[in-house]
Amino acid sequence: MEKRVNNLKEEFKKQFGSDQDTQLFQAPGRVNLIGEHTDYNEGFVLPAAIDRSILALARPRKDKQVRIYSRDFQNLFEFSLDKIKPVKDSWGNYPMGVAEILQGEKLKLKGFEAVSESNVPVGAGLSSSAAIELVNAFIFATFSKLKLDRVKMALLCQKAENEFVGVKCGIMDQFIITLGEKDRALFLDCRDLSYRLIPVQSEKVKLVITNTKVKRSLAGSEYNQRREECGEGVNLLKKKLPKIKSLRDVTPEDLAEHQELLPETVRKRCFHVVMENDRVTRAVQALEKGSLREFGRLMIESHNSLRDLYQVSCPELDLLVKNALSLKGVLGSRMTGAGFGGCTVSLVDEKAVDEFRIKSSRGYQKETGKVPEFYVCRISDGVREVKS
Repeated sequence: MEKRVNNLKEEFKKQFGSDQDTQLFQAPGRVNLIGEHTDYNEGFVLPAAIDRSILALARPRKDKQVRIYSRDFQNLFEFSLDKIKPVKDSWGNYPMGVAEILQGEKLKLKGFEAVSESNVPVGAGLSSSAAIELVNAFIFATFSKLKLDRVKMALLCQKAENEFVGVKCGIMDQFIITLGEKDRALFLDCRDLSYRLIPVQSEKVKLVITNTKVKRSLAGSEYNQRREECGEGVNLLKKKLPKIKSLRDVTPEDLAEHQELLPETVRKRCFHVVMENDRVTRAVQALEKGSLREFGRLMIESHNSLRDLYQVSCPELDLLVKNALSLKGVLGSRMTGAGFGGCTVSLVDEKAVDEFRIKSSRGYQKETGKVPEFYVCRISDGVREVKS
């Protein structure tokens, strides 16, 4: 952390002359522990903020200019709060979109200059884009003295990504990055956005996120197809369950009783979503009882369902999970994110982490020829100002 901050200070002096009167801000990445493909079915998710983050050193300006230098992209992005227009294929659309949406709420913003740097890997499904949104929203809120609670901030950043950037994301990423707390996961109801923080006894275990290094080329088209299949399932089940609005309203007992209404593929999709919602609630109960072993068992169930019923895994993800579960000290492992590549998340005894990395890497390279990346994480706080 100290080295990162010193690098930011040196870069700030280089870009803006001096680092006087600067303030330090931080927004974490996130990992979803369980509850996959339930969000757009108005179900439950259980993400956690992680101790990989974007850092931004910033100070207010007296005019309407926003100037942000990214050490990751080696690029200075500038725009006026009075003249906001999307730029094709630019990371700058994220902070610019946040400014546009905040001003659309009749909030008066001050310009600022900043240098940012991130160790959240891009394209790994750990929500680097939402971290950029939230750190800039927090900077605007601080320097402009906005009366903006964290839930509202998350919702506005989601709106910026949906409407300005053009990515139709759900609310999970912005919510956990805004509301996350150290050693607590966030149990979120994606229908009414009610939530509560769930303690995770993390003294003896670590989250190990493993990147397959497989690009998720199928994720977009298959994601849309899965949404359509879930919608078809709801429409067919309404013949016997007229009050349901989404798969969230279907119990495991309901689905077992009326499954004959569904074509085989649609039945598989519905069984995953309905049982995954049930798994999330049971996972919360396990954590509240301090049973990490039961939680790990539910992670394994989740992966098997994503592989066999929702069919959004891939051979590389399955291999990583299989190898992980063959090792001592691993309580659970599953794919996390949309699928067809990306990462797995494993719950690993702290004493077994080094062996996990060595043996997982060796087995994966032997089978695929690819070198995986490992991110050993603890559960972290959400977006905040940091005293440097």
